Amino acid sequence: MSEKTVAIVIPAYNEELTICQVMREFHQVMPEAQIVVVNNNSSDRTDELARQTLAEGIPGRVIVERRQGKAAAVRRAFYDVEADVYVMVDADCTYPAKDLPDLLRPVLDDEADIVVGNRHAGGAYCKENKRMFHNWGNNLVLKLINRLFNGDLKDILSGYRVMNRRFVKNYPIMSRGFGIETEMSIHMLDKGFRVVEIPTHYKDRPEGSFSKLNTIRDGVMILRMIAEIFIYYRPTIFFSAAAVAMMLLGLAAGIVPVVEFYQTSYITHLPLAVLAVGCVLTALLCCFTGIVLEGQARGQRFAYEHLLLRHERS
Repeated sequence: MSEKTVAIVIPAYNEELTICQVMREFHQVMPEAQIVVVNNNSSDRTDELARQTLAEGIPGRVIVERRQGKAAAVRRAFYDVEADVYVMVDADCTYPAKDLPDLLRPVLDDEADIVVGNRHAGGAYCKENKRMFHNWGNNLVLKLINRLFNGDLKDILSGYRVMNRRFVKNYPIMSRGFGIETEMSIHMLDKGFRVVEIPTHYKDRPEGSFSKLNTIRDGVMILRMIAEIFIYYRPTIFFSAAAVAMMLLGLAAGIVPVVEFYQTSYITHLPLAVLAVGCVLTALLCCFTGIVLEGQARGQRFAYEHLLLRHERS
């Protein structure tokens, strides 16, 4: 399809039931690509089976990453693997290799920096995914990110992505675990990368294969993620809302002492007066904090753009 080198990165944690099939299917679709399996502390035969599959004549290698979490596995691959185009796909047979040529085309033709496989286009994900809370949480984060970053994404949590070298080598992965998809989506929107979404098929894990997701743990992670999005990317909104809340609380607490002092020239409700003053001061502090952090966020975006310019010239 192209003279550009392609690396297919497959982070794997206890995927002995599916890893061989995933490797063979992607090799069959794109035999010239190197298959890179990142064994992330698997306690089953994932590592052994992956190496045996590579020995069948499939180009690639197995990387061992001891730091637990999908983000750590992908980070290791992005650091160690050299290629022109990178494909990230899960090792659980949920994403079909037959869709890869369609996802590759915009990146190979330099029409996009990153292509995201949209699982929702045909309704396959909602049909296959039986975890209703996850669907609700995913939609909440999706709408929030699109609103804050003026995006029009349909699937921010897809694990099937194609990226060019420029994006990969200038993407500092800071998240842990499965938060990498959301972080990557925010990064590409916030930094102005060219993004294309292409419909892809999706199927649930085969029988006997178990998901690493947990409803309670991932629900807490979603709430934490929402807070971090506001604090790190839109601090003015977060701290302005906090300032308004504290100011209203301060006004509510200060009504009684103020009225009392106006009528009697004395204040007997001293705790309310102290609370009111504290809330107003906290509101002012939140305002100044939001202004300072917004300036820092703008400075970081400027520095990143400068970094990209230097990367293009090197």
